[in-house]
Amino acid sequence: MFIAMNRFQVKLGNEAEFERIWRERDTYLRDLPGFVEFHLLKGSQREDHTLYSSHTVWASREAFEGWTKSEAFRKAHQSAGQHRDLYIGGPNFEGFEVVQYVK
Repeated sequence: MFIAMNRFQVKLGNEAEFERIWRERDTYLRDLPGFVEFHLLKGSQREDHTLYSSHTVWASREAFEGWTKSEAFRKAHQSAGQHRDLYIGGPNFEGFEVVQYVK
């Protein structure tokens, strides 16, 4: 299993708009081989931002990499740069191999 996360520092006052954009966008994930689940996580509020993370679970690293090379990925991210004014810096990617899973 592989977990792909992008962390965003959303400027204070832009949280509702950031969440709306994520809720209303087409993800194209459900039909991809190896896709397990997606979560948009809201973290703590800091002095100048609120922390968010997109959290996607994949059956394997290979399934995730297949997604990043797909037409569905290009379509899902085609307007990503249009909303950079909502957050500080760019998204910070972190990828994790699952070494233990308890259900």
